[in-house]
Amino acid sequence: MLYIIDHPLIKIKLTEMRSENTSHKQFRTNLNEIASLMVYEILRDYKTKDLEVRTPLGINTVGKTFNHEIVIIPILRAGLGMVQGILDLVPQARVGHIGLYRDEQTFEPKEYFYKTPQEISKNDSDVLVVDPMLATGNSANDAISKLKIEGWKNIKLICLVGVDKGINKILFNHPDVNIYLASKDEKLNENNYISPGLGDAGDRIFGTKGK
Repeated sequence: MLYIIDHPLIKIKLTEMRSENTSHKQFRTNLNEIASLMVYEILRDYKTKDLEVRTPLGINTVGKTFNHEIVIIPILRAGLGMVQGILDLVPQARVGHIGLYRDEQTFEPKEYFYKTPQEISKNDSDVLVVDPMLATGNSANDAISKLKIEGWKNIKLICLVGVDKGINKILFNHPDVNIYLASKDEKLNENNYISPGLGDAGDRIFGTKGK
C-alpha cells in the first residue's frame, strides 16, 4: 500500500531541497530531518513491550521499550543520506547496505555490494529500505527481492519522492511491502529522472557532479 506522509514541516523542507540554489550541506541536512519526521510517523503503530525502571525518586515504574529489531537498509549511495535521520530517533537500529548503480544505457540496476545483519531474527525484525528517489523502481525492486531471498519478512520502503512507474512496479511485485513517500511527483523525463524531482540526489547529498 502507498502512504504519502503529509506534514507541513516535510513540505517546507522538501521545497528547499527542490531548489537548485540549495547547497549540498543544506540538502543533506533537510534529507536527514525529513527522514526523522517520516520514521516518526511510520513507527506510530510499532508494537512495544513493557520495561520496568527505577526513577530518581526511588519508585519503580513500568514504561516501554523496543519489542523487536529495526534494520535500516540504505540503497547506496543516495540512501545513505537518510540513515542518520532515522538513527537519531532509533539509535539502537542496525544498518545493512545494498550497493546498486544504474546502467546509463539500459537504466537497469547493477549490484556491487550487499551486507545485512545476520545475528538477528529475519522473521521478527522490521526492515526499512531507504532511498530518496523512487523512479523506475528497478533498484528498489531488486533490493527488496534480494532481501526476501535471504529471508527478511517485514519490509517497508521509504523514499522522499516517487512516480507512478516505480510505485506500481513495487506494488505489483511486492504487494506485502508498504511504500512511504513525502511527495508523489508527476512523471519521469526522457532520462528516467523524476520531474519536477530533486535532481541527482546522490550528487546533491555529497557535493559531487556527474561521473
